Amino acid sequence: MKNKAVVLLKDGTVFHGSSIGLNGTVSGEICFNTGMSGYQEIFTDPSYKGQIMVTANVHIGNYGITDEDSENPKVQISGLITRNFSEVQSRVKSEGKTLKDFLQNEDIVAVTDVDTRALVKHIRNNGAQNALISTEIEKIDFLKKKLIDTPSMVGLELCSLVSTEEPYAIGDENSSIKIVALDLGIKKSILNCLIDLDCYIKVFPYNTSFETLESENPDGYFLSNGPGDPSASLDVIEVTKKIITSGIPTFGICLGHQMIALASGLRTFKMHNGHRGINHPVKNLLTGKGEITSQNHGFSVFMEDVESNSNIELTHIHLNDNTVAGIRRNDYPVFSVQYHPEASPGPHDSRYLFKDFIKMIKINK
Repeated sequence: MKNKAVVLLKDGTVFHGSSIGLNGTVSGEICFNTGMSGYQEIFTDPSYKGQIMVTANVHIGNYGITDEDSENPKVQISGLITRNFSEVQSRVKSEGKTLKDFLQNEDIVAVTDVDTRALVKHIRNNGAQNALISTEIEKIDFLKKKLIDTPSMVGLELCSLVSTEEPYAIGDENSSIKIVALDLGIKKSILNCLIDLDCYIKVFPYNTSFETLESENPDGYFLSNGPGDPSASLDVIEVTKKIITSGIPTFGICLGHQMIALASGLRTFKMHNGHRGINHPVKNLLTGKGEITSQNHGFSVFMEDVESNSNIELTHIHLNDNTVAGIRRNDYPVFSVQYHPEASPGPHDSRYLFKDFIKMIKINK
């Protein structure tokens, strides 16, 4: 028999469900992802640190787990809420590995049998907010206090919790291009995309000084995705300023995009409920072409700041809400996007951006 569980939102809304197996209480910012597949990549994406994930897809777990699909060795979400959770997997490739065991091995509290359609609609209408999930349904006063004590995502620095602790190298050291990547919560598939384009990458912790990065004499810099409020990472912003003015080609994705924006004098803001899914439409303003993109972010760059800054050009726009989806500097070889061109999970419409980065590097060399 399943244990009863509760979902408690900061605005007082309550949803009821059942525990998938691990008992306990976890809190964080609640968000939803509209992707119909790719749950393993989503759950292991460091950009989701500090967040409770609601899956809009009704069925989760039915194709199990494979080692190669993880973006990070650890599950990064704080907790999981689903409608129907499958303890049986039917994917030969998974070799019998189930999502239930995967989550329990990482001590992730997960709740099923929740009316996720109503919950997603509530978040969409009322905005992302702190929440908790718990099997300790009798301790209502304890739950309310824990929720009150949960820090707001606004002003919260989280990349220090997901960045590598030590530098490491990946790829063939005899490759034609050397990239220095600042790890703010980097996804494995991003590194794979760069390796596929004949890159050797040295990955450094989020708090590495520019002098250390520069000493590697890279052909290009990469600023990765990651979690938290971008404006809270002041030291990273200062390092990014030096990276930009170095004149070395630089590419940023998601949090890296926001760091480039902040280092260029733009501002960021907390979105109503963010963009999280693998079906977000973006228009490339340089080519006029549309792209279906994978996205995962709760903060964005102010459009009016982009339009008023003579050093910044708007290159991509999100077609659902006309928010900033990509920019480039007019005075330095620097560009960034507010989505995931590596698209794991998701479509490959935007993979060309990695090739654009390599082209920029070759021209600079």
